[in-house]
Amino acid sequence: MRLLHTMIRVNNLDESLKFYCDALGMKLMRKHDYPNGEFTLAFVGYGDERDNSVIELTHNWGQSSYNMGDAFGHLAVSTDDIYRTCVELKEKGVKVVREPGPMKFGGPEIAFIEDPNGYKVELIQTTDRG
Repeated sequence: MRLLHTMIRVNNLDESLKFYCDALGMKLMRKHDYPNGEFTLAFVGYGDERDNSVIELTHNWGQSSYNMGDAFGHLAVSTDDIYRTCVELKEKGVKVVREPGPMKFGGPEIAFIEDPNGYKVELIQTTDRG
């Protein structure tokens, strides 16, 4: 068994695709409209779905907002230069909600950004900056 995808509901599919594909550099793997169900599914990620987990963006037609709830935490994306990445994302209009730096109780350097729907995405430094 392996993890295939994580699904999140999005308010505006075009804005979400711009965030995940243009700002975070993911690729749109596939997109399909389901007229009878009045929804669209778009799958985005960094590599082929046969070998990588992806994010399923679900847009329910006619739905423009959702209650965020308090059970979902965040998505996580690795980066080899968290400081440069945050600068570049800010230049693209991405909201950085926690500036890059070390975790409070030890661990890697992290930052948090927010997608157009309010979902948090944790950026994690994956190489030693020393």
